[in-house]
Amino acid sequence: MKAIRRFSVRTVLPEPIAALGDLASNLRWSWHPPTRDLFERIDPQRWVAVRKDPVRLLSALSPQELADLAANDDFVAAVGLAKAELDTYLTEPRWFQAWAEETEGGAPRAIAYFSPEFGITEVLPQYSGGLGILAGDHLKTASDLGVPIVGVGLFYKTGYFKQSLNRDGWQQETYPVLDPDELPLSLLREDDGEPCVITLDLPGGRELRAHVLRAQVGRVPLLLLDSDVPGNDEAARNITNRLYGGGGEQRLQQEMLLGIGGVRALRLWSRLTGAPKPDVYHTNEGHAGFLGVERIHELTKSAGLTFDEALEAVRAATVFTTHTPVPAGIDRFGAELIELHFGGDNAVAGVPVQRLLELGAEDYPGGQAGMFNMAVMGLRLAQRANGVSQLHGVVSREMFDGLWPGFDDDEVPITSVTNGVHAPTWVDRRVYELAAKHLGTADIERDNAWDRIPDVPRDAIWATKREMREQLVKEARRRTKSSWKKRGASAAELGWVDDVLDPDILTIGFARRVPTYKRLTLMLRDPARLKRLLLDEERPIQLVIAGKSHPADETGKQLIQQMVRFADDPEIRHRIVFLPNYDIAMAQYLYPGCDVWLNNPLRPFEACGTSGMKAALNGGLNLSILDGWWDEWFDGENGWAIPTADGVEDPERRDDIEAAALYDLIENSVAPRFYDVDADGLPQNWLSMLVHTLQTLGPKVLASRMVRDYTTQLYGPAARAGWALNGTTFDGARALAAYKAKVKEAWPSVHVDHVESSGVSDSPQIGDNLHVNAYVSLGALSPDDVDVQVAHGQAHYSDDLSDVQVESLQLAESYEGGRHHFAGDFALSRTGSFGYTVRILPKHAGLASTSELGLVVNA
Repeated sequence: MKAIRRFSVRTVLPEPIAALGDLASNLRWSWHPPTRDLFERIDPQRWVAVRKDPVRLLSALSPQELADLAANDDFVAAVGLAKAELDTYLTEPRWFQAWAEETEGGAPRAIAYFSPEFGITEVLPQYSGGLGILAGDHLKTASDLGVPIVGVGLFYKTGYFKQSLNRDGWQQETYPVLDPDELPLSLLREDDGEPCVITLDLPGGRELRAHVLRAQVGRVPLLLLDSDVPGNDEAARNITNRLYGGGGEQRLQQEMLLGIGGVRALRLWSRLTGAPKPDVYHTNEGHAGFLGVERIHELTKSAGLTFDEALEAVRAATVFTTHTPVPAGIDRFGAELIELHFGGDNAVAGVPVQRLLELGAEDYPGGQAGMFNMAVMGLRLAQRANGVSQLHGVVSREMFDGLWPGFDDDEVPITSVTNGVHAPTWVDRRVYELAAKHLGTADIERDNAWDRIPDVPRDAIWATKREMREQLVKEARRRTKSSWKKRGASAAELGWVDDVLDPDILTIGFARRVPTYKRLTLMLRDPARLKRLLLDEERPIQLVIAGKSHPADETGKQLIQQMVRFADDPEIRHRIVFLPNYDIAMAQYLYPGCDVWLNNPLRPFEACGTSGMKAALNGGLNLSILDGWWDEWFDGENGWAIPTADGVEDPERRDDIEAAALYDLIENSVAPRFYDVDADGLPQNWLSMLVHTLQTLGPKVLASRMVRDYTTQLYGPAARAGWALNGTTFDGARALAAYKAKVKEAWPSVHVDHVESSGVSDSPQIGDNLHVNAYVSLGALSPDDVDVQVAHGQAHYSDDLSDVQVESLQLAESYEGGRHHFAGDFALSRTGSFGYTVRILPKHAGLASTSELGLVVNA
């Protein structure tokens, strides 16, 4: 029989333990072991059965069991202490409050953080991979630091997908339906109890309705829009059915709901709670780019601004983070689809569809006419943009340099904030217990105890590492047995699983999404050699591998099948496992249990790659291609760098070369160091690397460092720029828009007429002063509208300059016809081949960089 109606009945907690509801609904429990311990104490076996989900645990308790708990004075007292501790955490001043007090110009009152996915906990499966995990770590760390962020995303009814394998090792996807009533979510409601509704217009006179669900991530509210609501037709209900599901029109409508609907959800949140309107809007990748369109619409409607004036007001307070190093990772739509959704009867007041199309147009060399590029729109709608590692910043500046013609790549206004990871989520509690015992603190960062890590006895470190390795072995055996049963094996066939892996063998982990460039199967280039490494009698290795391929990526699925078939070989299956359904829960065993974390992407296509950071914080050493964050922070003693065959164009040969280098490193460097033990059985050289890694990488790879960087380098400046333009009359935005219009119109008439220099002999020396005179024509522009610069550096035979420095020249004299004389002196400060040029750039206090407008005139 099937039910004709379905609903969830909420647990009613007795008053003495009512605070359990608050503790369960605030996702801080996911990174706070004492709160998890409290729930486990209720019923340890059932806690495991509900997969460590407090909401499900409370729902599973009978009224009598709840009454018994409420009558237990010790338990009631423990609940009270936990609730008091949570209240203190939620209200006490933290890092941001201290920073805000001493920051000149003020600090943002609220920051909106938009992302298509958020990986907070496996209990709330609204993530696919690194982008979502990073977003989850961002929110959790903002909570810990007191940064006033509010997250905005979508609620996906079936999440991403659950992965299993069939008998042939082919990835299978299932999509379990999620019931918001059974998750740590609350529905935003109006005063009369009715659900709040966000509406968007769709083509054909259709209307998209969405409810807003709130997850509480410590101090940070996360608003998730859900289109599976009454009043929507079937297609509209399915818009939020699946993360990264569908394509074309459905994907566009998802991103409209995220961006436009997300801004409307923020306004709703402020109306219901009195929360301040955000001073800064941060879009995590291009998916949420339409938030800028909605904000322009708001300002043209409420403040009477023109499109260009509203654009400046919006840009000033917007931050855009790009995560992809490959153009194929960017969402693009045909212009006709944008016209259908934003033109005609669906036109957005104040936002002419042609102006919108210009924001996303690939109107640069190499771009495709007729395409609307979400990352390009994101960059044009944000005054501040960044990549997620130093190398990724370089790659991003190269990838998007067409938006700033005339500028060298290093002047493209995309900076870098290297990702970090949320240690309380990813570091095994045994590591914290070890620090507490031997360093007197479990909060190494707060107490600045990094330099004291060598004080921890090495035998204690090694014993803890073995415990974590053993924990992983047990979990891998459990998951391997479960996977084989799903593949059709009987219990009688699976006795061998009890001997899978060994807690005393060098354990190498590899867990990634499985696009081609991450090269899951690079280690299989020479299967015979890999087998020898796995089965070596004196220095064996074992591999724990996991990863999901996008359901539509047949090539990725083939790579998984290739790996699974290799791991199925009875000769080696006790030394290598592929664990299906890589998620947060699995990762929390993987990172602590691995001695080495392997990452071998095709350089430079790894934007950051934070999994190796998590392994490092758990005492793991990285074995990686110099890409992403590892390119930045590898120092020769914190792991190993796999040499890359840069410049080899044949991809097969390149893979062969780099795979051989990987095998050589494992065989000749990694394994020998792991198994080189002293009389006490301790690998002293290995432990030296481990301690050095924790000391040097520990402070760098933390998300607390990352969020502080975002706050001080991007959020603070963006808030102040926004305030400067967005006063009560928006005079700043109007003035900046007028300035830009004037400059763009006049720029064809701007040029350098003549340059002359003096002051140095035919044999110039360090310290000599070079005097430069530049005669320029500015047309309708005044000298105050521009910056006339000398750019100087090392000159090559091609006359290209490198290592460039710039000096501004001063106005010396003005003539008729818009001609002016600028002059200045600077000391020669470098030896060798020297060259210089003169250039003219726009100059205005409202510009975040001299290259912002993409306008430059070179001599």
